[in-house]
Amino acid sequence: MAMAVKLEKRLNPSTAMNVIVPLLSIFAAFLVGAVFLTLTDREPLEVYSAMFKGALGSEYGLAETVVKAIPLMLCALGISAAFRMQLWNIGAEGQFYMGAFAASWVPLTFPQTPMVLMLPGMFVMGCIGGGLWGLAPAVLRARWKVNEIITTLMLNYVAILWVDFLVYGPWKDPKGFNFPLTAKFPPAAALPTFGDSRIHVGLILAIILAAAFWLIFEKSRWGYEVKVIGASEQAARYAGMNIRRNIYWVMLLSGAVCGLAGMAEVSGIVGRLQPNLSPGYGYTAIIVAWLSKLNPAAILVVSVLFGALQVGGFFVQTMGVPASVASMLQGAVLFFVVGGEFLTQYRLVINRKEVA
Repeated sequence: MAMAVKLEKRLNPSTAMNVIVPLLSIFAAFLVGAVFLTLTDREPLEVYSAMFKGALGSEYGLAETVVKAIPLMLCALGISAAFRMQLWNIGAEGQFYMGAFAASWVPLTFPQTPMVLMLPGMFVMGCIGGGLWGLAPAVLRARWKVNEIITTLMLNYVAILWVDFLVYGPWKDPKGFNFPLTAKFPPAAALPTFGDSRIHVGLILAIILAAAFWLIFEKSRWGYEVKVIGASEQAARYAGMNIRRNIYWVMLLSGAVCGLAGMAEVSGIVGRLQPNLSPGYGYTAIIVAWLSKLNPAAILVVSVLFGALQVGGFFVQTMGVPASVASMLQGAVLFFVVGGEFLTQYRLVINRKEVA
């Protein structure tokens, strides 16, 4: 008897599998983390318990978790728009920085502007900065079939180094004791916060955008076109859809929302432009978007979980555990999510044949 093993695409992956596989991916990542902690003579349950208590066990920890989650929500929503059309926008980090740069130009150039004009101006400039940074690789992809993974990834470094150039050079605060920082933004440039916490109205923006994305991509004609193009460019072209124009619009939207995340960070948290503005929000957002299956509501929830992971990672440093443990867990989650996605879309089929 001979056996032939082949992969067969699942026509309709079950809803249960779409829920169970991501949960198992998270469990597997924490299991790998537990093995690592055990090998380094640390008690996994003790470390995980400390991370949980540090991130969610107090009012301060919970507030900081939400603060970390806000840029993840916005960046993940942004790249989910591109991912729906099978455009692999890996440039959320760069779009975040360009949005922060463009938004910072408003208070640094017009510091006397009242809040009623300052914040909308920063909002628009942040979206423009991130949107144009997303549009550039879209043009290369649409016109010359240049791989957007490479271009968006490389543009991340350009954006980060551009911000470094500004804060070390032309925009450096002359009263900043030679630190690479811009001048402090005026009070009118600060996003309102909730109570005494650092949670700002960027959270409300993220929730509104999540609802808008659901309406756009699930109920509108354009959202339907995005899905069709993502599923099959050939079928979309046959149906008369303008693929090039849709690539431009989707990447512009994707970059604009990521740029809005940069605006929210400089306006709501930092209060100035500085180096190392992001601890990798744009990259972590890729994991969030995949784990959420590009669902806007799920993105909000998963962003909070990853925000807790970051805050908990910093908290366990008091136990002598490196904060990089949180980054390792994020990488493990991505690894298992990608593997789980493969199992969701395909299944192994074993054919047995009698050999004469």
